[in-house]
Parts: sequence; structure tokens; C-alpha cells
Amino acid sequence: MSGGTDSSVAAILLKECHSIIEGITFISYDSLLKSCNEKEKGCCNIDSIMMAKNLADKLNINHNIIDLRDEFEQSVIKDFISEYMSGNTPNPCVLCNKTIKWGKLFNIAKKTKCDFLATGHYAQVVCENGRYFIRKGVDTLKDQSYFLWMLSQENLAKTIFPLGGLRKNEVREIAIKNSYDYLAQKKESQEICFIPNDNYRTFLRERIPDIEQKPGPGNFVNIEGKIIGQHKGFPFYTIGQRKGLEIAMGYPVYVLDIDADTNTITLGDGSQLLKTEVWINRINFMKYPDIYEEKDAMCKIRYNNKGEECYVKQYGDKIKIEFKNPVSAVTPGQSAVIYEENDIIAGGIIMKSN
Repeated sequence: MSGGTDSSVAAILLKECHSIIEGITFISYDSLLKSCNEKEKGCCNIDSIMMAKNLADKLNINHNIIDLRDEFEQSVIKDFISEYMSGNTPNPCVLCNKTIKWGKLFNIAKKTKCDFLATGHYAQVVCENGRYFIRKGVDTLKDQSYFLWMLSQENLAKTIFPLGGLRKNEVREIAIKNSYDYLAQKKESQEICFIPNDNYRTFLRERIPDIEQKPGPGNFVNIEGKIIGQHKGFPFYTIGQRKGLEIAMGYPVYVLDIDADTNTITLGDGSQLLKTEVWINRINFMKYPDIYEEKDAMCKIRYNNKGEECYVKQYGDKIKIEFKNPVSAVTPGQSAVIYEENDIIAGGIIMKSN
């Protein structure tokens, strides 16, 4: 229970069907203890915690506040920093779901003998042929299946998504119908919870005080390797970036490649961003136990990506994805999630090109 619209309505719906519910709100980061008035701190969870508690009291739900700051630091934040310092662009929400929500909280649920873990995600859990998998939420504009590809079979067998079959407007209507008008009017946060204003560069500077010197400035090069300018340090750039490069080439240029070992960033035009092939590792299979036989599929390479037609095939502990049409800005470190229509087949982490 985050105090937001979705998890609150999920709790309302569950309370209508089940007599015994345990509500959990977790604290993941120090800045989440700040007030909403401290806008520079980003997330305003001190107020959200109280909203969750007040709702739980009204619903007669036992409410637990769990401090997971140490666990969040060790698993999510350290990985976030490590990935950027390796020249990759991480997806912390995917890792948080695996290690915190369906890691620590899942274990707490088991210890307290709860039968299921429920959240306000817009997604659905399906079981066919002895396999559990995620199906997209009915509301395609709110679908959050992309962030859930790391969940295990054990996780999915004990998970409920009360909002999976609803659209956002229906969720707001449920809040109003139950006299929680303030929930229907709450704004949604699109930020990473520990990155105020989505400014990851400021976060890295705060966490790595000498980042301006190590790695420090480096070279921009073109596709032939010729030096064409200087940048501020590779951690401050991402694949596909065009704005903020502070270099004039007479035509739009984009970040094509980041080499952390040499602190070199390759720039090129938009056509040079296109790829037809990508490999992923750290695979988690859902609908099928493997895909050694080539399949037609759809692949999302980022959350707001509509999905790209492709062929996929497993090779050992990796999957090769061949796009039917060239795809722009494939970013190492991000998640690639493979779908069969609305069902997740598998997901993995995009690897650097050789």
C-alpha cells in the first residue's frame, strides 16, 4: 500500500472479497521520509505512508510499515550506480520488483502465512499448461507487464493483480463510489522513486563525489573513431541521447555507443542508431520453459515502446532477437521483454554489441 490511487483501490477490492488482509507499506529510501513540501526531494512518501495507514484503518486492515532502506540500498541503488558506471542504462523498477516487492515483501508474506501477495499493478497472472505467466493489463495505456518480467514461477503462483482487468477510469470510479474522492484525484508519479525530478546526473554526483574527476572528461568520436569533441564523462550520457551534448556538427547527432573502459562516446546520425539484432542475458522464462525453436514474437525494448515484430531464439543462457524492421536506440542495461500477443514469453537484459 503506497497511499496512491492504484494500490488503495486494489485494497478496497480485496477487502470486498476477503475477510483477512494485511497491508504493507515499505520505506525504501531516506528521502521518502521527507514531506511533500520538500519538492527537491522528489518522492513525498511521508504523506503517502499516512494516507495508506488512514485507508487501512477505515477498511479495518492491519497496516504494517516495513523499513527496507538497507535492502533497497544494497540491491537496487548499488546496481543502479554500478550499471551507469559500466556504461549501461539500468532499469531499477524491474530490479525492485524482483528483489524488494517479490523478494523481501514476498518472504514476509510467507512468514505471516498470507496466501497471496497483491499489488496495484495493471497486469494479469495466467496459468496454462502448468506455467504461470504475465498477461498485459486490459488498459493498454497503463499496462505495467514490462516491469514484471523477472518474477519467478513461485512469485506468480502467489500473486494477485486486482486491477489487471480494469481501466484507469474504472479504478477512479471505484474510489469515488467508495467515498474516496481524494484518491480519484491524486496525481501519478512517473519518476524513479529515488531520483528527484528524473535527474539521475545529480544523483550520481551526490553519490560519487569525485565523478567529475573519475572518469572525468573524455572524447566524443565519430563512427570511424575520429575525435570530434569532448564530453563531461561517460556516466552522464545514454544511448540515443541528442539534447545536452553541447557539440555542433551542422546536423543532429546522437549517442551511438558508450565505452566505459576508455571513457569514449561515439556519436552519429539517426540512421546509425538503427539495429536489427540484439542479444539478451539474465533471462527469465514465463509462458514457455525455453525457446530453442525460433518463434515469431513482439519485443518491447523500453516501457514506452509499442513493441517491435521480431524472431527470437534461445542459445544457451542467452536469447537472440532479430527485428523484422530496424529499431532505434537499443540500450544496453535496459530490459527487453518478449511477448506472444499479450503474454510474456520471457525477458532479459540487453547486452552490449560486440
